[in-house]
Amino acid sequence: MTEPLDVVILGGGTAGWMAAAALVSSLPPGRCRLRLIESEEIGTVGVGEATLPQMKNFNRGIGIDEAEMMRATNATFKLGIQFVDWGFKGSRYIHPFGIHGPAAEGSSFRHRWLRALRHGLKSDIQEFSLAIVAAEANRFDFPDDRKTTLKSTFDYAYHFDASLYADYLRRLSESRGVTRTEGKVKTVERSSETGNIDALVMESGERICGDFFIDCSGFRSLLLGNTLGIEWEDWSKWLPCDRAWAVPSERAKDFTPYTRSTAMEAGWRWRIPLQHRTGNGYVFSSSFIGEQEAADALLGELDSAAAAEPRLLKFRAGRRAVNWEANCVALGLASGFLEPLESTSIYLIQMAIMHLVPLFPAKSMDPRLRYEFNRKIDLEYERIRDFLILHYHLGSRDDAEIWRYCRSMTIPESLQRKIMLFRHSGIVEEYKDGLFNPPSWLSVFLGQGLVPENYHPAADVQAQDQLITALEDLRTDIRDHVEEMPGHERFVARYCEAPPVTELPKAEMRL
Repeated sequence: MTEPLDVVILGGGTAGWMAAAALVSSLPPGRCRLRLIESEEIGTVGVGEATLPQMKNFNRGIGIDEAEMMRATNATFKLGIQFVDWGFKGSRYIHPFGIHGPAAEGSSFRHRWLRALRHGLKSDIQEFSLAIVAAEANRFDFPDDRKTTLKSTFDYAYHFDASLYADYLRRLSESRGVTRTEGKVKTVERSSETGNIDALVMESGERICGDFFIDCSGFRSLLLGNTLGIEWEDWSKWLPCDRAWAVPSERAKDFTPYTRSTAMEAGWRWRIPLQHRTGNGYVFSSSFIGEQEAADALLGELDSAAAAEPRLLKFRAGRRAVNWEANCVALGLASGFLEPLESTSIYLIQMAIMHLVPLFPAKSMDPRLRYEFNRKIDLEYERIRDFLILHYHLGSRDDAEIWRYCRSMTIPESLQRKIMLFRHSGIVEEYKDGLFNPPSWLSVFLGQGLVPENYHPAADVQAQDQLITALEDLRTDIRDHVEEMPGHERFVARYCEAPPVTELPKAEMRL
C-alpha cells in the first residue's frame, strides 16, 4: 500500500477550500492527510462572483447538491456574458454558453449563416442561439440532456457569493476529514539537499511538516514565488488593466441571467446579479485614469444604491513561469491572474485541481508528473490570455487612449494567426483540451465587428431558398422555446431561494 502523503494547503478562500474539498473527495481513503492553514486576520480576494459551466462538473464530482449550494451562496443562473460598447460605442452582444445553430449538410452553422447573409438574410447570428435569446428575455430553464433537441444546445453557470462558497466548501471539507489550522506562517524551511519545502513554521512556534505543499496564499505567492523563486511573467503589455474598484449595491430590478461587461473610458465595468445584492466593479488601467476618477465613474453608473464603500485591488496581469516546482503547486492568485473579463479565475483553480488529481504524486515526486502538469497549465493560460486580448485588440473604438493603444499593440503570434484565419475564411481553431471552444471565439469575433471575407464551399450544397427557409424556421423555433421558459427570477425563487439577508456585507473584491 502507498504510504499516505502529508499535504499542506497554505491559504483558504476559494482556491484553498476548492483544493481541500476536491482532494478529500477524489483521492482514495488513506492516500493523503490534508491540512489547511489560514488566518482570519489575512483578508482574501474572493475570486469570482461569476463562473463558467465547467463549475457544475466540479461540484458534481465532489458530491455537491446544486440547489443546496445555490441557496447557501445566494446564487443565480448565468447563460453567458453580455458585452456593451466593446466593438464600438453602441454595440452590444452576448458570449453565450451554447452554440449558434446546429451543424448540417456537412458544414458548420456559421458558414451557412454567412452564405445566407450574402444572399439577403437580414438577421444577426445571435438570433440563432437559444442561450442568447433566453438571456435577453430574462428567462431560464435547465437544458435537455437529450442531445438531439433544441433545448440541448445551451449550458449554464452560476453567479454566487464567493466567500459564502468558500465557507460552504470548508464545512464540507472538515466534515470529510480535512484539518484546519488557524494562524500565520513566520518562516518556510527548505531541504538543503533537494530544495524541497520541508515545513512551515508558524508565528505560534508550531512547525508543520509536509510532503507536498499547495500554495493558495494569493498574490503574495509565499511558497512558489517568494520561497522557491519562480519568476513572474508580466503580460500587462497585452492586458493593461492593473486596478479594480468593487462595490456591492442593493438588488436591482433587472434580474438578468447573464453577467454584463460594459467598456469604459479606461477599462470596463462589471455587473453581476445575486439573490440578495448586485455585484459591481470597474477594472481599469492606472496609466489612463486616476483611481478616484475611476471610483467616481463606477458609483455614477450603479443602477441601485451602493451598499458599502468601494474597495480597491491592485494587480498585474500575468502568471508564474511554472505552477509546480519541487514539491509545491500553486493555485489561484498565487499562480497567476488574467483579470475577470471572462470569469476565468475560478476556472483556472478548478482546472489546475482537475489536472493535479490524476497526476497526484507519491513521496518520490516523479518529475514527469510535474512536467505534464506544467505543460497542461501552460496551454490553459495561453489560450485564455489570447481570448482576453482579443476583446481589447479587435474593434473600432478610438474615442479613448486605452482603446487606441489596444488596437495598435503587437499581439501574440498565436492570436494573430487566429484572427487572420477567421478574417479570411471564417475558420475557428478547434482543440480537445482547454477553455473556449469555437462558439466562444465566434461570438467575440463577430461581436467585435469582424465578419469573414469568405465562407466554406460546403455551405453551398443546400439550395439557397431552402437554406433561408431553414434559418427562418430555426429562428422561430428558438423564439417559441424561449416564450415557454419561466422567468429567471421565478425559476430561482422556486428552485433555490436563499433565506433573507438582513444586512449586506462590506465591499469585497470578486474576481
